[in-house]
Amino acid sequence: MPSTPIDEVHHRIKALQHAMQRHGFDAALIVQQTDLYYFSGTAQDAHLYVPAEGEPRLLVRRDFQRASEESPLEDVMHIKSFEDVKNAVLTDGAGSLKCLGMELDVLPVNNYHVYVGLFPGTEIKDVSLLIKLVRMIKSPYEIDLIRRAAAMNDELFRLVKDILREGMSEMEFSGLLEAEYRRMGHQGYVRVRSFNQHVFYGHVMSGRNLAVPSCSVGPTGGPGANASMPHGAGSKIIQRHEPVQIDYVGVVKGYVVDQARTYYLGEPPEEFRRIHEVAVRIQQALVEQGMPGTRAEAMYDTALRMAEEAGWSEFFLGHPMPVPFVGHGVGLELDEFPIVGKKSPHVLQEGMVIALEPKFIIPDRGLAGIENSYAVTSTGMERLTPFDDAIQVLP
Repeated sequence: MPSTPIDEVHHRIKALQHAMQRHGFDAALIVQQTDLYYFSGTAQDAHLYVPAEGEPRLLVRRDFQRASEESPLEDVMHIKSFEDVKNAVLTDGAGSLKCLGMELDVLPVNNYHVYVGLFPGTEIKDVSLLIKLVRMIKSPYEIDLIRRAAAMNDELFRLVKDILREGMSEMEFSGLLEAEYRRMGHQGYVRVRSFNQHVFYGHVMSGRNLAVPSCSVGPTGGPGANASMPHGAGSKIIQRHEPVQIDYVGVVKGYVVDQARTYYLGEPPEEFRRIHEVAVRIQQALVEQGMPGTRAEAMYDTALRMAEEAGWSEFFLGHPMPVPFVGHGVGLELDEFPIVGKKSPHVLQEGMVIALEPKFIIPDRGLAGIENSYAVTSTGMERLTPFDDAIQVLP
């Protein structure tokens, strides 16, 4: 059986074709694995040729048999070389191809030069923005998969009380949680589009490690396992009376949900509770504001204003270098459109799925905050991640 329903793939390709026609593209040649899966239903080694009008052609190098079974597309061709790609595209009637779209946000420069050589006289332009905008609006089928990922997370967060113990390291704790994820069918790797960013399940950090800055694109990072993987769980021993935050990404059939919760072994300090409540109030204000037609930047401004009114703006969304967003789209990748952030051009539309993450760094002591994922509906934002927002206090 194909991995993706044929009507889903056809709808996505039609949406991309309409966008290409509006922006002067004659065709697109899609090579990035996530985009390939989205538009063809397979992540095998392949090129997907999409003319601005007409039927797409999937050009598979390896593995042809799997790609043929996984993709619902009818025109699937076995190729062995870049020259085969050229011949297949030109045979398709594109001999006068003037403007070819490729994902120049992620395509390596060396590969780009190969394609320039394959198609002399053809201008190769970046089509990635159009692809991101098409992917930004989720179908009911996609949202259902994200709901299933949220159910996976809900089960995991409920298991924490049976696993978390004083004296275990962050790495040990994360390993036990990830074993449960695997039992539930989690794929392990979480796709991100940003250059040089990698996510393995997500982040588990405790106490002062929650305040360790890193190259992570989010407001938190942690020290990571070592300098080569510089964010996420480390070797620190988890102690009583310190926050332990689990910021994990559930995945079902490639679709992700982003969620964070804070646990405490013993009663948390009153100050920590107050800051956590500020984060929850910011989240609720954004949810109430997040109707279709709302500017994403306006929601970000609301979050900044509320953090300032609470007296914690200096530590909001990271410290000493805060990230310029309080929310981001999720789908097949963790860092999708829309961006609920500074100078965001996005306006909320029905079908978007957004993770909101108002978080405060408490220097040398940790973090207070929350993260949940929401679907934008015709009547507002529907929460997909049901687990209790409160600090989870364990004996």
